[in-house]
Amino acid sequence: MDQSMELLESEQNEAQYVDGRLKAIFFSSPDSFYKVILVEISKTNINWPEEEIVVTGNFGDLIEENSYHFTGKLINHPRYGKQFQAANYTSLIATTKDGVVKYLSGDQFPGIGRKTAERIVDVLGEDALDKISSDGRVLDRVPISKKQKDAIVDNLQVDDSLEKVIVGLNSYGFSSQIASAIYQRYHEDALKIISENPYQLVEDIDGISFRKADSIALRLGVVPDSDERVRAALLYAIDELCIQNGDTYTTTEPLIATATTVLEGNAAPRISGEKLAGGLIELAKENKVIGQGNRIYLARLYEAEVQIAEHLNRIIKNADDNWLSDDKIDQQIRLVEKQFNIIYDDSQVAAIQQAIKSQVFILTGGPGTGKTTIINGIVNSFARLHDYSLDVNAYKSKPFPIVLAAPTGRAAKHMSESTGLPASTIHRLLGLNGRESNNASPTKDIDGKLLIIDEMSMVDTYLFKTLVRAIPNHMQIVLVGDQDQLPSVGPGQVFHDLLKSQQIPAMQLDTIYRQEKGSTIIQLAHEIHNGRLPVAFAKNQADRSFIPCSEYQVPSVIEQVTQRARQKGFDLMDVQVLAPMYRGKAGVNNLNDVVQNVWQDQPAKKFVTIRDHMYRIGDKVLQLVNNPEQNVFNGDIGIIVGMETVKGQKTPTKITIDFDETEVTYEKNEWIQFTLAYCTSIHKAQGSEFKMVILPIVRQYSRMLQRNLLYTAVTRASDFLIMLGEQVAFEQCVKSVSVNRKTSLVERLTETIRTQASPDVADDNSAETGEQSVDHEVSKAKAVPNKVSEKQPDYLTVAAINSDLIDPMIGMGDTSPKDFM
Repeated sequence: MDQSMELLESEQNEAQYVDGRLKAIFFSSPDSFYKVILVEISKTNINWPEEEIVVTGNFGDLIEENSYHFTGKLINHPRYGKQFQAANYTSLIATTKDGVVKYLSGDQFPGIGRKTAERIVDVLGEDALDKISSDGRVLDRVPISKKQKDAIVDNLQVDDSLEKVIVGLNSYGFSSQIASAIYQRYHEDALKIISENPYQLVEDIDGISFRKADSIALRLGVVPDSDERVRAALLYAIDELCIQNGDTYTTTEPLIATATTVLEGNAAPRISGEKLAGGLIELAKENKVIGQGNRIYLARLYEAEVQIAEHLNRIIKNADDNWLSDDKIDQQIRLVEKQFNIIYDDSQVAAIQQAIKSQVFILTGGPGTGKTTIINGIVNSFARLHDYSLDVNAYKSKPFPIVLAAPTGRAAKHMSESTGLPASTIHRLLGLNGRESNNASPTKDIDGKLLIIDEMSMVDTYLFKTLVRAIPNHMQIVLVGDQDQLPSVGPGQVFHDLLKSQQIPAMQLDTIYRQEKGSTIIQLAHEIHNGRLPVAFAKNQADRSFIPCSEYQVPSVIEQVTQRARQKGFDLMDVQVLAPMYRGKAGVNNLNDVVQNVWQDQPAKKFVTIRDHMYRIGDKVLQLVNNPEQNVFNGDIGIIVGMETVKGQKTPTKITIDFDETEVTYEKNEWIQFTLAYCTSIHKAQGSEFKMVILPIVRQYSRMLQRNLLYTAVTRASDFLIMLGEQVAFEQCVKSVSVNRKTSLVERLTETIRTQASPDVADDNSAETGEQSVDHEVSKAKAVPNKVSEKQPDYLTVAAINSDLIDPMIGMGDTSPKDFM
């Protein structure tokens, strides 16, 4: 009986496999190794009655009619039925004449057609590939050219190396997208780099956490207190703290706490304080972190702040001498007033004049204060003063002189509609083509005479650094935004810091013009800005109302409000639900399903399920990533207008979305790029405006309830605002002022621009010549001298830091950050 049990257990533990010939490739991802294929089974240990089976997994360049060995498991997919999910695979080299001919005449062997491939098999036999792999000189027996022989020998080896890399990556359990990203970065060296230093993945590949790299490293035998492990944990901890809080630097206490937690997560031994301090020193020497006083920066964030200051200083210092008198500017403003039948007040005239005279100018103000009106005034007055035509068609052979851009597609569209001029996202303007703005690769330089950036509060440190780096000396810049809105999702608070530095001419707009048209929404926004709710907050107004309800009543109330809005003739794109958080009854995820059922009240003929949500034709969706090549960007909202189904299958494999007349078709592996948009987070709605906003605020959102969050949400509504939830939660919002982020851009701007403006400071030669060569310049601030105890504790604690027993820059002395740049 014991022997029977052992035999049964052995059979259950035996890896499932399928050997067979590839009959067809149903789906091949264009940007990863993921494929769905049909295999004719020759041998298997799974209970499968049919001759063919669908296999999915990460594969290299599979060749139809070739044979492969797949290991994995049989699964029952809820939509596609039973299929074999391959964890890994190996090639069973083609042994039939047709298989070898098809393989050799494939795209990876240039210059080898079917006839040449048949000639090779006729001479060498059906085991031709084995013979060539063992000794390429066997091809000398075949009457083909030297070029063709070289193409076969060289590419047969290349194909083998790709397969080995993918097999190796599969063994580490990487997803198809991550495996592809690793291969694109390291190519044939991928497995070597991973085996030598798995932690390199954390620095180089987005989406790989320290814990994933750490598990690989420990499996490969890396010692828990090894230098590379400690350095990787410190880098990861700094990055996580900055991402989590929006800071550009961290300090010792949270860094040590986070790094210690990370290091002790996969391995029990505690890491000594000396090890952590030593790791920071090595990272500084490698120019990966920079210490300044009690601040610890990732080098790229430190450099980004410095570059912003340096490039703004370059632009200001090298401005063209293009002096214009107030009278001349005022004369053109009056002509613009006549043209558009508008009258600017004194503050608006002053703003337009200052913008036109300044090399860099900042315009800030809340909703209804006339920012859009002033942008129009600047554009038209600037064009008149410089004799520029605003007809885009007149500039076919040269750049349009006035460039308009914003962080999101919707904000750019709003600029274009209000000015009548073309506007783009900042990413598209810079030619980032889907790359992140912290990428070191060069971007397009901007060409023109005047650049206006709207919704500046959304621009993070990395993106603004990339933007100012691309601006030429002669170009004037106007930065427009509302400093009271939420800061950027990425690190920094650029717009806030530019204003606070007082190094750039700026104007704050206070007069509310839209209120004159009877907008109580604007009045409410300004009350919130001043830290209070109006006395009549709960009293319904013509354009806003408040419905008291609990967290658990929120879904039902929103369902009823949405139904009523639809009955009154509001369009799907007119009505937007905004919520602070994703989870819970009153969270974004649940509310999306609730509101979807109101607008999608007919049975769906075609649908797919993505991340537990059903998607149908007619659904409202939100783009989550920038895709400049398709002209869609993070934050764009569209409608699903089509679903394609492969012949013989019921479930769609392609989805087409209409983003305001720009149609984009998504392959199955690209469906992670969008999500339902009946309800979105307030952060995602920034830069957008909707006719009706439905806004639930309840105490469930407690940790998110801050004044700038509520202010941003309220100012998304142009015509109607329906607030619901708990009034005490709204009151908590207005009382909770958000804590400023940890940044040092203000002092960088003050040091750089003010210092360079001093006549006592020598001119910088590169700036005189207009060279944009400040990318690697850094401030000359010295690190604070270290106090190091002769007897250091074995374990770095907060108490040790506070007692000056351990300093994060131990041993650095008076070393300047510049010494490691």
